[in-house]
Amino acid sequence: RKSFLDSVDAGIADAAWLTSPGPVFFTQQRSGRGGRFFKLYKFRSMKVDSTVLVRDDGAIVKAPDDDRITRVGRIIRRFSLDEAPQLLNVVLGDMSLVGPRPLVLAEHAALSEAWQSRRADLRPGLTGLWQVSGRSHIPFQDMIKFDYQYVAGWSLARDIEILLATLPAVISGRGAY
Repeated sequence: RKSFLDSVDAGIADAAWLTSPGPVFFTQQRSGRGGRFFKLYKFRSMKVDSTVLVRDDGAIVKAPDDDRITRVGRIIRRFSLDEAPQLLNVVLGDMSLVGPRPLVLAEHAALSEAWQSRRADLRPGLTGLWQVSGRSHIPFQDMIKFDYQYVAGWSLARDIEILLATLPAVISGRGAY
């Protein structure tokens, strides 16, 4: 007997595979707790062999009209469904439900100030302060500040607040592209 989430995951995988040739899943090295790198899992939302564009400050370039994003990718990104496979990262212990954003290598390399390394004190999360505050509408340096504030003031109550704010943030789609 399949659960609803199994059906949703299978539907996303089928749609991604049928509308854009290539693998269903996307994996990428990300920075985790203690600066250790791990393999992050996502549903692929971009065309195969798309290159990651990085600004001078190390931030990943994201735009709502990016032609590298597939038709299905636009939909699954809008509702953060591309991140569902990260539940495997939670089970594997690389991530938690709430935490700092897991940085790509270029973003990790751009961290130059000592206080910025505090973000590695906790496991990165599926959701966090950055995600519920506006996602890609928030500049990279501000995202790092949100992560620092989260780590410096961590509490279970704050995690619950962020989890409760995640669904409205996902439904609004603000900053999701």
